Amino acid sequence: MRQFWSRAALAFVLTAFGFVDLANAQNYPNRPIRLVVPFAAGGGADAVGRILAKRLSETIGQQVVVENRAGAAGNIAAEYVMNAEPDGYTLLQAGATSINMAVFENLKFDLLRDFTPVSMTAYYPYIVGVNNKLPVKTLQEYVAYAKDKPGELNYGSAGVGTAPHLVTENFNVTAGLKVTHVPYRGTALAMTDLLGGQLTILFGDPVTLLQQIRAGTVRGLAVTSPQRFPVVPELPTVAESGYPGFEGAAWHGILVPAKTPPEIVKKLQTEIAAALRHPETIALMTNQGMQPVGNTSEEFAAFLKNDIEMWRKVSARTGITIK
Repeated sequence: MRQFWSRAALAFVLTAFGFVDLANAQNYPNRPIRLVVPFAAGGGADAVGRILAKRLSETIGQQVVVENRAGAAGNIAAEYVMNAEPDGYTLLQAGATSINMAVFENLKFDLLRDFTPVSMTAYYPYIVGVNNKLPVKTLQEYVAYAKDKPGELNYGSAGVGTAPHLVTENFNVTAGLKVTHVPYRGTALAMTDLLGGQLTILFGDPVTLLQQIRAGTVRGLAVTSPQRFPVVPELPTVAESGYPGFEGAAWHGILVPAKTPPEIVKKLQTEIAAALRHPETIALMTNQGMQPVGNTSEEFAAFLKNDIEMWRKVSARTGITIK
């Protein structure tokens, strides 16, 4: 009899906690939400985060506050969110974080185990840009120029192990170039040195490069998507420029800590998808060279799995690993 009552009491407690979780999910959100961006303000990840936060703040019933936590190719932000309460109030604006799974040997998190994907928010290619004083007008001319100056030129990235690092190094291997890597804490910071002439080339996100290309201070050479990018249709793809099959697009998406209640994940996914369908959001993202997505949690999870495998192949090809 005593054992029966012990089991009954345990069942009651577990059921009660279930009701509490359900009640919390039904009341969600009832306080401000933090959207953690893993890079410095001014780059593509930050732009997407702020566009989304603004729209969600108007529709979800609570303020969505962007919090920049740069460093370690996004790992600092990812670890911070992984360890947050799984209650839907701390979100990660991931930016190609699947690359970290491919290049870092001692990660403290597993993207597929420690997070629940909510929705991909944006997808876009990298634009290959050079300082407009460089005597090249096409990607082929840049390759010839770089081959004449092995080890003398340099390229910038958002940090060691980030997508721009791997994409650029993958191109260097493909084209047979020797160009020195200069890591920064964000692409926007690399852009400053590209404009100043300290950098030769930058494979950067559209947010960082488009304005300068339109102003004539940076010369666009190509895009890394499989097809031409509608925002800059005059730029050929890297594949068109003599390197068939080359691609390296980027994405941003929302992740939450594992064990976040499914009802909260669904609520977030629904609100995010609606925000990304709003004409104002579409206009803002398109103007900055990004394609809004807004897929389901399941679709995003499947994409992440495939993306991790793709970047593992690039990591093996380029020899980029970080201990």
